[in-house]
Amino acid sequence: MRVSKIGKALSKLYVQVLIGIVAGVLVGHFYPDIGSQLKPLGDLFIKLIRMLLAPIIFASVVVGIARMNDLHAAGRVGVKAVVYFEIASTIALAVGLVIVNVIKPGSGMNIDPAHIDSSAISSYTHAAQQHGMLDFFMSIVPNSIVGAFANGDILPIIFFSLLLAISLARLGPRTAPFVDMLDMFLQGMFGVVRIVMYVAPIGAFGGMAFTIAKYGIGTLASFGQLMLCLYLTSIFFVVVVLGAVMRMSGLSLWKYLRYIKDEIFITLGTASTEAVLPQMLIKMEKLGCSRPVVGMVLPTGYTFNADGTAIYLTMASMFVAQAMNIHLTIGDQLLLLGVLLLTSKGSAGVAGAGFVALAATLASMHKIPVSGLVLLLGVDRFLNEARAVTNLIGNGVATIVVARWEGALDMNKARAMLNRTDSSIDALESADEVPVDRTPPKDAVVRSHMH
Repeated sequence: MRVSKIGKALSKLYVQVLIGIVAGVLVGHFYPDIGSQLKPLGDLFIKLIRMLLAPIIFASVVVGIARMNDLHAAGRVGVKAVVYFEIASTIALAVGLVIVNVIKPGSGMNIDPAHIDSSAISSYTHAAQQHGMLDFFMSIVPNSIVGAFANGDILPIIFFSLLLAISLARLGPRTAPFVDMLDMFLQGMFGVVRIVMYVAPIGAFGGMAFTIAKYGIGTLASFGQLMLCLYLTSIFFVVVVLGAVMRMSGLSLWKYLRYIKDEIFITLGTASTEAVLPQMLIKMEKLGCSRPVVGMVLPTGYTFNADGTAIYLTMASMFVAQAMNIHLTIGDQLLLLGVLLLTSKGSAGVAGAGFVALAATLASMHKIPVSGLVLLLGVDRFLNEARAVTNLIGNGVATIVVARWEGALDMNKARAMLNRTDSSIDALESADEVPVDRTPPKDAVVRSHMH
């Protein structure tokens, strides 16, 4: 009996990923020469997922909006999503700013800016020069559609998908065969995702082994206060802020976290929310959110709703200032908050994007030397895990909120799914005979709320 229970537990993806993470830490610490060579395992898993992102996002957005048959409803969903994104990001930035001022993790380091070698961050500072608001808006429109798909640029793909979906919706019923074909293609891509997820534990193992081998557990000790500050703040934001949002939506945060536990552990091991975007699209639709809302809100949230990155940006900026004994007045900090509201946008789920946004913020402030980012370079990978997991949870909550706000969330289905036991959830998600609902939203569920 005990053997069968152990075997059943080991068959669960989140258990396998957790084992991979622990094994990676042990290998990286005790066998750093081996661990430093395991980075390709993590990179390969991320590449497998990125290979699927462009077609999945394209098909999800086009199918969802084209089947709404109401362009005003599509526009309304977009506006509501942007409003929520801005409110959530502002709260995250403010929470990070308050807590870093209370704990002061950088105080006492007494770093002299003149003695810092900034050559190690030259690639980030160069990328930050192309991170202005004008550059951001220009990057939304791709030079070519083929180029956007080839490079996996999420925002241009979403932009093109929106235009195509609107065009198909205006053409009416005669586009139905093409939309149905895209839908079948989307289900096929989700099938490929299920296959790719079998190697997620290996990817988590390789990524963690490399990180520990390269930076060492000693790095964690020397920057322990900053890491503890960020992790505790992220937990506070998820439990208190997102917990309150979920209660207002009529659902339990804890049950939702259990529902996406596989994705949380994969994100923790790979430090990238991109690794679980396809799975999250499937899960949010199974939770009862209508396909148009999921297709619009979740991919867009990866760019515009990075709650964890927002917390990281305020804390990291203030940490560098405190470490260099640079005093920032209340006015300076409010200005920092305003700049971060702009630079935090466009920080997609890619590892390192937050570091570029941070470099752009410091460069535009002229108060804190950009060279101070060297202090964060060794520990950034560990900080990235906290912000990536927070981003993941926040984007799922955003999808639920917008769906609920729009009246496009089946509450009975959501509660039934969240109240399931772990075993029944796993059985449902692994069963190929229970596909994602392929039908457009029923009139009784959605359209009554859209007119």
